[in-house]
Amino acid sequence: MKINHLGIATKDIDNALRFWEGSLGLENVHTEVVEDQKVRVAMLPIGESRVELLEPTSDDSPISKFLEKRGGGIHHIAVEVEDINAALDRMKAAGAELIDKAPRIGAEGCLVAFVHPRSSGGVLLELVQTVK
Repeated sequence: MKINHLGIATKDIDNALRFWEGSLGLENVHTEVVEDQKVRVAMLPIGESRVELLEPTSDDSPISKFLEKRGGGIHHIAVEVEDINAALDRMKAAGAELIDKAPRIGAEGCLVAFVHPRSSGGVLLELVQTVK
C-alpha cells in the first residue's frame, strides 16, 4: 500500500492552484468534475503521491458541508490498495464503520470507497484502487 493522495478542500481551485503551482512549483496534471461526488478536482503529483484539490460544484456537496464546518484544509487521506473489495471486507471484519459498503467510481476512473473517521481516529480515509 501507499498514500495515493491527500485531499484538500478549497472554495476555489483556481486560487489554490496559484499557491501550489506558483509557490511550490507543482504541476496540475489532471482536472475533472466528479458528478457523483459533486466536486471538481485537480491532481498535482508530489513525489510518489499527489495533492488532490477539491472544490464543491453545488451547495449540497460533501465538500461544501466540510468547508462550512471546518473551512479549507485537509479533507481526507487516500490509501491505494490492490483489491478494494478485499480491503473493504477486511475492514468490515475488523469492525470499521464503512461509508461506502461497495466501491464506486472516483476521479480518473479509479474505484474508491470511504471509511468513516470514527473508525480511524478522526481521519476520513479513502481507499483507492487504480484501474489500469
